[in-house]
Amino acid sequence: MVSNLKIMFLGGVGEIGKNMTVFQYENDIIVVDAGLTFPSEDMPGIDLVVPDIIYLVSNKEKVKGIVLTHGHEDHIGGLPYMLGDINAPIYGSRLTLALVENKMREHQKIQYKSNTIKEGSVIKLGVFNIEFIRVNHSIAGAMALAITTPVGIIVFTGDYKVDYTPMNVEIIDLARFAELGKRGVLLLMADSTNAERAGHSMSERVVGQALDEIFAENATRRLFVATFSSNIHRLQQIFDLAVKYKRKVAFSGRSMLNVTDTAIKIGELRIDKEIIIDVEKADKYADKELVVITTGSQGEPMSALTRMASGEFNKIKIGDNDTIILSSSSIPGNEKMINRVINNLVRLGANVIYNEIADVHASGHAYIDEIKLIHALVKPRYFIPVHGEYKHLKAHADIAITMGMQARDIIMPDLGLCVELNKNVLKIAGTVPAGKRLVDGLGLGDLDSMVLKDRKQLAEDGLCIVVLGLSDESSEIVSGPDIITRGLIYSAEASNMVTEAKESITDALKELDLKQIDRLELKSIIRKALTVYFFKKTKRRPMILPIILEQ
Repeated sequence: MVSNLKIMFLGGVGEIGKNMTVFQYENDIIVVDAGLTFPSEDMPGIDLVVPDIIYLVSNKEKVKGIVLTHGHEDHIGGLPYMLGDINAPIYGSRLTLALVENKMREHQKIQYKSNTIKEGSVIKLGVFNIEFIRVNHSIAGAMALAITTPVGIIVFTGDYKVDYTPMNVEIIDLARFAELGKRGVLLLMADSTNAERAGHSMSERVVGQALDEIFAENATRRLFVATFSSNIHRLQQIFDLAVKYKRKVAFSGRSMLNVTDTAIKIGELRIDKEIIIDVEKADKYADKELVVITTGSQGEPMSALTRMASGEFNKIKIGDNDTIILSSSSIPGNEKMINRVINNLVRLGANVIYNEIADVHASGHAYIDEIKLIHALVKPRYFIPVHGEYKHLKAHADIAITMGMQARDIIMPDLGLCVELNKNVLKIAGTVPAGKRLVDGLGLGDLDSMVLKDRKQLAEDGLCIVVLGLSDESSEIVSGPDIITRGLIYSAEASNMVTEAKESITDALKELDLKQIDRLELKSIIRKALTVYFFKKTKRRPMILPIILEQ
């Protein structure tokens, strides 16, 4: 008797980023992608967010391999925080694995095995046969997957677009999608990021033409281009234009340098290294002789472009003869940071060109017409939209219905959802543990950690430290209470409030026999008295740290 195939969603659904999907048939598991996302504003001090993999750790002996669709951070960035717990081989394209290797240099204690896969090749992992299909995306080496399972064929698109005039690569292998459709595809799982956008996404060559015009129109000005470091095709275009217009190229941003060096080594980026200069020597060249490629297209606080915009980048100062091109689209949630950077650059006199006013970026994700084409070619029996916020998944489901699918044959996924599939049914079969793990420096925690709760409380309501000295012999108060606050009391009211706060402690303790009270209980009494006082006076609940000194 054939068992049901299980599909579990540990990331990438109902959200942008940290993509991770798990396929399990009996005792065989494969994992597709292991991404990260960036922290929201309510995660102070957090560097990165990765999927919770407790389910995989508890079933690690069943994991046959980790299959990567492409090399973007939201698909590979979580690997270092996974491979320490799960010893499974990795499979991906040459550039994808080169970027993984680059990332893993910062985690040298972790041992892993990687296997380079070419488009069209097939690998076997347990009961799964996985075919890699060429697609177009905003990074080279992107692949869709055709996963042959005991219950049928699953087509997993990964991130893709249909670009008929891509840069330096062949177009998406539409013929293979059509062949699979003729054979019979049981389930389609497809990228939903741009499922709300009508029409067809812009070709990368259109961006090249727009950039060429900007280079020509700004012949006497210094040029800056901010883009994603992983967008190798865009970098190639910029290098080609630098050669055409006789400009030197300077890099700003560590990730830009690392990715470019990796891409050059494996032949994905073809440039003359003679035109590359150190950014520290940029001031030795006339404005018309220089183009700076920089990180910071998303307004990241510590990125090179953000520091230039705030005047804190000592290697380059922005002025009124600078033209800055933001060759990227905004990741949802980053709009405020990006607008802040644009405004700061304009204040410094720069001319800023971005996607809303010129065709300087082409999305790597399919629009509605491209999505319809894939559905028409694949003709799946069942459908699950993936990769996107809930509104994107819903829009994609609606597209599938307009293409003739029945709503009962579509499942809207959510984090932790487990679905089961066979030739005759697609159904929800419960949940598995899923969520967020927070990367903070070298630490790794969960969303409900006390550390994060304490940081939120400190950020929102401030800190109050109380120091009270007690006699060793009599337990009488011999000093204090002394109060230190941070982020709680405005200077104009500080003196009166500190005095009143001290009185609230004295009042709470005056009727007590301190000899008979445990020190932990005493701290609790002080904490309660101050909590009541500060909430009454300020409507805030600061973190209160009582310190008892035995003297």
